[in-house]
Amino acid sequence: MSVVDFHLHLFSRPYFEALAAFSPLPGSVDERLARVVEKAKLELPPPDLAAHVARWIAEFDRHGVEHVAAFASAPEATPALAEAAVLSKGRITPFALVNPKAEGVAARVRTLLETKGFRGVLLFPALHHYELGAPECRELLGVLDEQRAIAYVHCGLLVVKLRDLLGIPRTMDPRFANPLNVIPAAHAFPNVRFVIPHFGAGFFRETLLAGAQCPNVFVDTSSTNSWIATQPTELTLRDVFERALGVFGPERILFGTDSNTFPAGWRADRLAEQRAIVDALAPSFSSAIFGANARRLLTR
Repeated sequence: MSVVDFHLHLFSRPYFEALAAFSPLPGSVDERLARVVEKAKLELPPPDLAAHVARWIAEFDRHGVEHVAAFASAPEATPALAEAAVLSKGRITPFALVNPKAEGVAARVRTLLETKGFRGVLLFPALHHYELGAPECRELLGVLDEQRAIAYVHCGLLVVKLRDLLGIPRTMDPRFANPLNVIPAAHAFPNVRFVIPHFGAGFFRETLLAGAQCPNVFVDTSSTNSWIATQPTELTLRDVFERALGVFGPERILFGTDSNTFPAGWRADRLAEQRAIVDALAPSFSSAIFGANARRLLTR
């Protein structure tokens, strides 16, 4: 069965260069990146975007991945992701990381949605310090509502390894990362599909409450889900799936891997682990979680 990965970071060379330029570490951008590559044992994407996309497409073909929802993980990487989506010939649906407080962001997002094939945005309230229900978010959410678009809202724990390696100070404020903050926005903008990734990344109970309260709130299954270690009671990934199914049902759970760099490539291990859990709990839900739900949301 082919799958749709609803959570992939297509880290391009412009993304790495943008973060390296922001780094306080000594040396040129290239020197900073060289040190990061050595420390993290990862491969820097080539300047040739077509070659980078071709490598990802080969990964998808090898693992039976039909389609991916991919993020530009910094504003500077948005043009490269738009081009990558075109080069993929329909295999990649792009999403832009935006700060709702930035001037002109709603107009820029409208252009991306209407002319560049983007399907939505990625929001980091903890990084940019805002609540989703605040007045500064209304214009952006209004555009998403008109377009029946998707808003990923990263909640809970937020650690960006590349930022840490580059010495960029951590400014994340988890007080803005509570999934309960999604509820007022979901009520006010019912045509927006709000997706909380990583099962809430530590705010699991709050994610369940948001899902119970709002039919337009979804959850994705991506990443290692190491946040489970932060919970006050013992919890397994199987427990997480079982409780999520009890609240969201099979129609509002979206499979994702959080794949991002090579040589790791596309994380088939996460598919194997999660598919085994779903097949043990409710095999009839597998087609929805690993493909059909994503296809429905990504269709305009």
